[in-house]
Amino acid sequence: MAGDAKTDKKDTQGDVEFKKRDASWPLVLWYIHVYILGTYGIYVTFTSALWSTILFTTVLTLLGILGVTVGVHRLWAHRTFTAVAPLRLFLMLCQTMSGQGTIYSRVQAHRLHHAYFQKDEDPYYSKHNFWYAQLHGNMLKYSRQQEQLLKEVDMSDIENDKIVMFQKRYYVLLYILINVLLPVNTPFQYFGEALNNSLFVSFWLRSLIVLNIGNLVNSAHFIWSIHKGFKPTDSNSIFFITKSFWPQFHYLLPNDYLSGEFGDYANGTGSTVIRVLAALDLAKDLHTVSSVAVRNGLTEAVEKNRPIIECINEQVKLEESLRPFNHFLNRDKFM
Repeated sequence: MAGDAKTDKKDTQGDVEFKKRDASWPLVLWYIHVYILGTYGIYVTFTSALWSTILFTTVLTLLGILGVTVGVHRLWAHRTFTAVAPLRLFLMLCQTMSGQGTIYSRVQAHRLHHAYFQKDEDPYYSKHNFWYAQLHGNMLKYSRQQEQLLKEVDMSDIENDKIVMFQKRYYVLLYILINVLLPVNTPFQYFGEALNNSLFVSFWLRSLIVLNIGNLVNSAHFIWSIHKGFKPTDSNSIFFITKSFWPQFHYLLPNDYLSGEFGDYANGTGSTVIRVLAALDLAKDLHTVSSVAVRNGLTEAVEKNRPIIECINEQVKLEESLRPFNHFLNRDKFM
């Protein structure tokens, strides 16, 4: 009996070590620098930075966010639409400008996040709280368990994308050129900006903004979602703010291009950009799910006692076969 107890204790310790996540000190130091120097960049922006520098930084910031939301999240992670090579190249450069690691690594981690949403294996702690998902999880190494699970994530579609794999291979060089030298040198060289101002505003402040907005992709559900522990008053307030319960919808049916990252559905900047790109024939095969398809799928699931998601996906495929290719030009009719 004593031997069995020792064995159980040893197995428990081994399980803890298998799931343990240690701090990634380079990332911890990076976050410290981003928050301190980026905050100082706010002061520089309002006291001495040139308007041309502020405008240039704003454009680069928006492009970096676009690379995370429309690029990594909606195009590569969830395949909500397809994109021609020039658009994929543009979104790759935008994502590099976000400074959040390779497209490959971000997609792999986000797919693991969806596969184990609100479970211990999720690298972004979706079962804990907002700050765990927004900051804490991003400053830790993966556990041995998570490293094993990451290898099981299907990345074949990403590995067949030559643009993504090119970025993965040459990421360090691209990061230095696009995310450091271009933002810092341009205001200094061409706008007559002081080097310090260019560094603090165009690099550190931009990094602070894009880093935090990019992390919201994995943590915003704490702000906009309805969790079991929420009081009814919380649910009502969230409904009046967001006008939808989109987070549950997104985690059930993630390949809808209209699912916004920040609490909106169909009306956000990302959705608008994708529709414009589709009108220009740069984005194709836009996937969306109408309320009718959801209702029909739920009815089918109840009447025939079948899995809900399976029934809804069947209705979605049926709907897509009948929907005109340019449905995005009249989205209100086809939602």
